[in-house]
Amino acid sequence: QVQLVESGGGLVQPGGSLRLSCTATGRTSSHRYLGWFRQAPGKDRQFVAAIAWSDGRAYYEDSVKGRFTASRDNTKNTVYLQMNSLRPEDTAVYYCATGRLILSSLRNADNYPDWGQGTQVTVSS
Repeated sequence: QVQLVESGGGLVQPGGSLRLSCTATGRTSSHRYLGWFRQAPGKDRQFVAAIAWSDGRAYYEDSVKGRFTASRDNTKNTVYLQMNSLRPEDTAVYYCATGRLILSSLRNADNYPDWGQGTQVTVSS
């Protein structure tokens, strides 16, 4: 089982930036992708982004394109989510997740068996 530990959440003003980190232990070569999801109170868990460990290719939900950037450092088994131009509607608990995924399954949270503990991101003035 893969263990995921997140860090980097916090309180930021609208227009500000945060960088989330997710470090994976126990990952195998079959864990080809890592995903980021978020969940606001009273809402379903929403896909934010996913990144391939092998080549760093990233995929984004439409509302974060151009504002969020996923990257990875394979030497540290760590994936980052750089979040710029944050908006109040970005407020949520952010989770990283992984599993033995294929490209077509990345946007569905039900396909991810391994999850981090979540980190709160609050965008407010």
